[in-house]
Amino acid sequence: MNDIFARQQEQEREQALRALLMRPLLTAADPAFALVRRHAEHLRAWLAREAGWALKVERDCARLYKTAADLEDHTRGAPGFDRRRYVLLCLVCAVLERADPQITLKTLGERVLELAADPELEARGFAFRLTSMHERRELVDVCRYLLALGVLARVAGEEEGYVQQGGGDALYDVARRALAALLACPRGPSTLAPDEVRDPPSRLAALTDEYRANDAEGRRTAIRHRLARRLLDDPVVYHDELSPEERDYFANQRGAMAQRLRAATGLEAELRAEGTALIDPHGELTDRALPAEGTQAHVTLLVAQFLAAHARETRVSAESEIADFVRAAARRYGRYWRKSAREPGAESELARAALAQLAALRLVRETDRGVEARPALLRFAFREARTIAASGSLALDLQSACAA
Repeated sequence: MNDIFARQQEQEREQALRALLMRPLLTAADPAFALVRRHAEHLRAWLAREAGWALKVERDCARLYKTAADLEDHTRGAPGFDRRRYVLLCLVCAVLERADPQITLKTLGERVLELAADPELEARGFAFRLTSMHERRELVDVCRYLLALGVLARVAGEEEGYVQQGGGDALYDVARRALAALLACPRGPSTLAPDEVRDPPSRLAALTDEYRANDAEGRRTAIRHRLARRLLDDPVVYHDELSPEERDYFANQRGAMAQRLRAATGLEAELRAEGTALIDPHGELTDRALPAEGTQAHVTLLVAQFLAAHARETRVSAESEIADFVRAAARRYGRYWRKSAREPGAESELARAALAQLAALRLVRETDRGVEARPALLRFAFREARTIAASGSLALDLQSACAA
């Protein structure tokens, strides 16, 4: 009986931890929230010990305060968000902080307009008038992002009518605790001194600066936390991207570290000469799947195969060369793609989107010279399958299935 209870407890803790890694902000509406609350003490201790991350669990909200190991990774962030949408996100949150427990989309837009009229914003080139469909779409994109996070909950109405004609409306509940937990950094931006906010890199460094004991043990702990964060957060950790101190530590500790993370998360460790990756056998703990469904996913897979074929030659491919490949692929596979992807000139946009996806998965690296394949891309180095005659019938030559 005790063994059954222990296994059930381990499974629940694994499910709760996986949910937090995928969705660091959990509200009571999330099915995993109850498990996080039940095992909050264990999860809080494990996350602090292994990754140096703080977990705060309240009555109706749980927040894992994750700090990225690589602040220069430009592939992170809200899907489809540009600089304007991030500014709007900040303005919307400022409005919601002062709003009633419920607010309509129209009222939210009017109050955002008031904040957007700040002369300092206009001096920096930000203008928001809410007079065009494009601007209404930007506001709705931010609202839908907050809906997905659980900061807003739709009570009535819909957003599309508001976008198209400005006549529709929607009513939202505001989750105060989730709103207050959105910002995940040790320091608040308002506490930064003027000399700390001159440029984005220094601002990020100041916001995420953490206290570490300045002794040998403190330095080892900081290295261990950085490596664990990268293993849990990044698709793959390459040795050539680590500092000399991190490589030295990882050379001796990566097996033990990977085992501890595997036991807690259910991720499978793949240890190679070039680096290490934690692979989810269920394909759940990712926001960028490959392979996947859809035209762009198919193009991305084809581009990955094309680049992997040249990886052993250590070739650097130009973006124009990849666009030419996509154009040729359209002639062969275009009948399976959406209509717009078959239009003349679409290959450049499809190629850029494919490269962005592969770069986010750490399968390629874009440099000034072109696109460079990374070692993990070799898993996509497939050759054409061919059929051979066997006992009077056709059989698949399995030896040609994979060249990696």
